Amino acid sequence: MPEGDTVYRAARLLDRALTGRTLTRTDFRVPAYATVDLSGAVVEGTASYGKHLLTRIGATAPGASSWTLHTHLRMEGSWRVFRPGERWSRSPQQARVVLEVPGVVAVGFTLGVVELVPRGEEPALTAHLGPDLLGAWDEEEALRRLLADPERPVGEALRDQRNLAGLGNMYVAELLYVSGVHPMRAVGEVGDRLPRMLRRGRQMLDLNKERAVQSTTGDLRERERHWVYRRDRSPCRRCGGRIRVEQQGPARQERTVYFCPTCQT
Repeated sequence: MPEGDTVYRAARLLDRALTGRTLTRTDFRVPAYATVDLSGAVVEGTASYGKHLLTRIGATAPGASSWTLHTHLRMEGSWRVFRPGERWSRSPQQARVVLEVPGVVAVGFTLGVVELVPRGEEPALTAHLGPDLLGAWDEEEALRRLLADPERPVGEALRDQRNLAGLGNMYVAELLYVSGVHPMRAVGEVGDRLPRMLRRGRQMLDLNKERAVQSTTGDLRERERHWVYRRDRSPCRRCGGRIRVEQQGPARQERTVYFCPTCQT
């Protein structure tokens, strides 16, 4: 699933391509909005909140409602921008939303969530989420949410977007490794290391938000970008031991976790 920095870049892409421009065509290829036409409305901007994208669209006529298009990439979704007539990089059958302005066609492929709500209802879309690591960050609130369940495994708690928004499986694995914390350890046992961990997590996302190649090691070479994530066939960079792979989380929400049992305690 895309991490917060990937979604941040998607928001920047849409914001630069569409903001301030009038929609000449809209095509919502989901049953709930198949008949909606927002042509004539001006795109007012796109922002990210954690892993959620919010595209704000003005009213199509005086006195009409303004809208927020809420999309989520889930596992395989993406937004791409093309010139009119240009061949799309993914199959048209995978397109879920098409937004066209003069000179630009923005296409959302395989989007996991597509919602169109009146602007006044936008706050409800993200009300369940914790503080956004790449947005209006509130460390104290994130800590409060994490520590509300001190027995919960820290890896599971950090991935929970209700505690803090933006960290996915890769960043949690990397953050726990550089912090020397085992993913199965209880949140309450991590204690005073939590604030520093959160700051490191913000730093990781911030360093990668402007580049397409994610790296937590500082090395952009393909096999050298990560400390433990998907390195189960490689030795630990610190101790030389074998990286472990296990499943964590409740049924149907399990995630694969990568860690070094020697360096992370």
